[in-house]
Parts: sequence; C-alpha cells; structure tokens
Amino acid sequence: MLTLNNANTISTAALAEARKMNLKPISVVVLDHRAATISIQSEDGVCIMRSDIAKAKANAAIQLGMGTRALMMRAEQQAYFVDAVNGLGKGNIIPVPGGVLVKDSDGNTIGAVGISGDTSDNDESAAIAGINAAGLTADAG
Repeated sequence: MLTLNNANTISTAALAEARKMNLKPISVVVLDHRAATISIQSEDGVCIMRSDIAKAKANAAIQLGMGTRALMMRAEQQAYFVDAVNGLGKGNIIPVPGGVLVKDSDGNTIGAVGISGDTSDNDESAAIAGINAAGLTADAG
C-alpha cells in the first residue's frame, strides 16, 4: 500500500531533484492504486495548469498499467486507440513522459506519480528520483 508518508517522501525528493537539476517549477501528484489522490504539491511560481497535467500523467499510468513513456510510444503507433481511451477518460490521460508507476518489492503496482513543469523527460527523471528515495521501484515504461 502506498501511504501518505511514502507520498510525502516521493514529493519531497522529487522537488529536491528538480532543484538539483535546475528545472522550471514543477507540480508533483501522487495517486494510489485506485487513482485516488494522496498528495499534490506545487512549487512557487509553477504555472496554474501544471498540477492538472501532472495528475493526468499519473492517472494515465495507473489506469492503463504502464508508464507514460510506454503510452507515448503506443500513441505514436496507435493514435486512434489512445485518443479513444482519452475520450473514455474524459480527457484525463496525457501520453507523454512524466507519469511513472510505483511498485512495491514484490512488483505490485501500488500507485503512480505524475510530474509536470519542465520537459517531459526531466519531469520523468524527477519522478523516478522521488520514487527511488522512498525505497520503492519506478516503472516509467
């Protein structure tokens, strides 16, 4: 189970990694295995939509069972499928890197992290750093 303590560790470490990488201000969203929100944290100066974008990245990962890097590759190959899924998801699926599954030591998916604010690749790097700092396994796809 992904706990609030885990979510806080992930968020704090992801934000620290973003500062270490000198990224633009980011938003970090942590969802549990049901896609329920555990934590949303945004840095000072972050653009207003970034938390929504971060949540849509995390939601895409948890709802489809794959990191959004894999989903982006799928979108490139099967655009109609991803468009249809996004319609079913009421627009809450963003198929670009930055949505990362969180797995426990047994390989079970226990949640997802979404980050938005910088490039998608940098968002993903910060998410992975946060997940690793919590002693959990990141699956970006």
